[in-house]
Amino acid sequence: MNKEQFLSKINQKEVVIGVIGMGYVGLPLALEFAQKGFKTIGFDIDEKKIPLLNKGESYIKHIAGERIKKVVDNKTFEATSDFTRLPEVDAILIAVPTPLNDHREPEMKYIVSSGKSVQQYLRKGQLVVLESSTYPGTTDEILLPICENPGGINQGEKYVVGKDFFLAFSPEREDPNNPDFNTATIPKVVGGMTESCLEIACSLYNQVIVKTVPVSSPRAAEATKLVENIYRAINIALVNELKMVFDRMDIDVWEVIDAAKTKPFGFHAFYPGPGLGGHCIPIDPFYLTWKAREYEINTKFIELAGEVNIYQPYYVIERTMEFMNNVKKTLNGSKVLILGASYKKNIDDMRESPSLKLIEILHEKGADVDYNDPYVPKLPATRKYKFDMSSVELTAHNLSKYDLVLLSTDHDDYDAKHISDHSKLIVDTRNFFARNGIIASHIYKA
Repeated sequence: MNKEQFLSKINQKEVVIGVIGMGYVGLPLALEFAQKGFKTIGFDIDEKKIPLLNKGESYIKHIAGERIKKVVDNKTFEATSDFTRLPEVDAILIAVPTPLNDHREPEMKYIVSSGKSVQQYLRKGQLVVLESSTYPGTTDEILLPICENPGGINQGEKYVVGKDFFLAFSPEREDPNNPDFNTATIPKVVGGMTESCLEIACSLYNQVIVKTVPVSSPRAAEATKLVENIYRAINIALVNELKMVFDRMDIDVWEVIDAAKTKPFGFHAFYPGPGLGGHCIPIDPFYLTWKAREYEINTKFIELAGEVNIYQPYYVIERTMEFMNNVKKTLNGSKVLILGASYKKNIDDMRESPSLKLIEILHEKGADVDYNDPYVPKLPATRKYKFDMSSVELTAHNLSKYDLVLLSTDHDDYDAKHISDHSKLIVDTRNFFARNGIIASHIYKA
């Protein structure tokens, strides 16, 4: 299938979409295509997800099961773990994790594994788009050579990009449970390996996304995603550092920020917290610092911001120990309740949640730790943590049992007054209680 044929099939909604990775990025993307009438197949190696999706059930809190069931019933969406079905699709969109290893270096095994699956079944005329956040050069250094040398029945052939297949990078911009923006309403940056690749990828995304933003290359698109998240990481690091300075000066950093944001220009409010969470902001800056070393550039500014943010859970515990000392308590042997396990409020997303680090540090300090989260009934195993813990109820009796209640995630479900009334000591990392009008001598901020 050449470019003109591909574009014609897109316009007639005859292209079949395949999305590799049915997580927080891949699933909503697949649903957008399916809802617009495109036959869509979701691929995932997690065998537990497949039957749930094909029954129209969701495993992600903010994605309604009814939304999945509708496209399943309409026969525009199905899920499978059978990658031999890749030749059935015209567009292969890859949305898999890109974590860091223990040395804060990019862990590319999921992209490589997905690329190898594509290589095995790639047929001429297909579009391949990588959506995973990564360092500039991933698409042309990793995926391009893989796709140029197909396997399977086409092994031994040499595919030419822009002619035999099409390749692009378009970074995901998901913000789970954002009340103002969703997959379809967030503009999509697209970089193609050739002009034909770019034209086809933009034409495809234009079917379901409000606007595409074409850039000169996959590297420019890869860099765009990193800049977006480095901007946020650096500004969060700044307010986290200011929090530590202002704590020493007995100044409330949240009050200062709220006053500063009344300036109608030149200031954008960022807020401190117990650490960074989510798949992008804690990780993406280190992708660029790692790649920059290849060019003999030290990204001191970015790395310093990363260090400040990584330190925040430790700072919270240090401050907590000071607060407990004020009431003649030690952390060692104390019963502690963490409020909130997800990385941000009102979602069930546990990726890189600072709450997990807080639990680890508290355990190391000898505390007896429980948690509550209305969205996370049981802590799932992650690549780094395997806590066997279940959420406890926030009854008056339960709250009164704890020496310390540490609020890590400010879910709207939490009743500030109820928690305050029945807790002995509270450490608030989100300014949650003050925002809800609760000021009390047993509530501290960290």
